[in-house]
Amino acid sequence: MRILVVEDDAAISTSLVDGLGDAGFEPTAVGTGRDALAAGEFDLVLLDLGLPDMDGLDVCRALRAASDVPIIVLTARSDELDRVLGLELGADDYVVKPFSLRELVARIRAVSRRRGPGAGPPAPATVLEVGPLRMDVRGRRAWRGDEEVSLTAKEFDLLAYLASEPGVVHRRGDILEYVWDAHWYGPTKTVDAHVASVRRKLGDPRWIEAVRGVGFRLEVPG
Repeated sequence: MRILVVEDDAAISTSLVDGLGDAGFEPTAVGTGRDALAAGEFDLVLLDLGLPDMDGLDVCRALRAASDVPIIVLTARSDELDRVLGLELGADDYVVKPFSLRELVARIRAVSRRRGPGAGPPAPATVLEVGPLRMDVRGRRAWRGDEEVSLTAKEFDLLAYLASEPGVVHRRGDILEYVWDAHWYGPTKTVDAHVASVRRKLGDPRWIEAVRGVGFRLEVPG
């Protein structure tokens, strides 16, 4: 797998390239947003948000507009708003610095599996309909009424999983196993970040109801 590492810190970049190479990947490093946008096609992008020439979120937006390459954001920004913005702009996952190489490799492999053939949670029907929400599972498209809702790969999988059984409370662990990976190494709070992003895109937070201490369920806003 060819991985583009977009990181301006030379020490971190070198460490990532060496570690990813040892893990069996083919990493290439660039240090600016402009170089990232001009780098050509890769199988996955690791994108630092703190770049010297452009905000990493702008780079993420431009990459997603040009292709559907999987993007994992690497950031020292732990603020939830930055994480949600990255996900809304099309990132597939985020890793907050500092992180271990083991965690990063696990995230890369999980994203690759989700984006590969047959990715996504099982659904009982090709088309899911919950009130004004309609989802074409095979075509991976969603509409709220007549308006199409633009979702990232994980956001679509999360919403489809909840929509497969509307009104049913889905536990966090079950969501992680179906939407992410059975051997997920990251924090369960990643579910909350994706739920927040989907709520915003659906235009009403009441679409996804949090059940304290348990998980989430999909409901048609009353």
